[in-house]
Amino acid sequence: MTLALETTDLKVQLRLAEGWFTACDLSALTPGRGVAALLPDGRQVALFRDRADRLYAVDNRDPFTGAAVLSRGLTGTHQERPFVASPLLKQRFDLVSGECLDDGEVRVTAYEVRTQQFS
Repeated sequence: MTLALETTDLKVQLRLAEGWFTACDLSALTPGRGVAALLPDGRQVALFRDRADRLYAVDNRDPFTGAAVLSRGLTGTHQERPFVASPLLKQRFDLVSGECLDDGEVRVTAYEVRTQQFS
């Protein structure tokens, strides 16, 4: 038996300086898990869908180590702020603002995210 991925016409889009960029199908995002996507300029973004179906996107590069690993981090909340914790050194990054919750002088870029219906 072969399982086929569910496909949908809903796409996840990120706001970049040039406009909206389609990153993936909404069905590619599993609640509570992250995925990495490649941006047109070669950078990587980490996309997340929480269990309430809210979407977030931040740079995938961990500023403390330089490794592109944030998409593999653990998600959670701290004082009602959603975050991803780096899988390497465990610093937490706010998924809305990109601010590091453990070092206020460090941040990653956070992106506005939306879904768009394509027919």
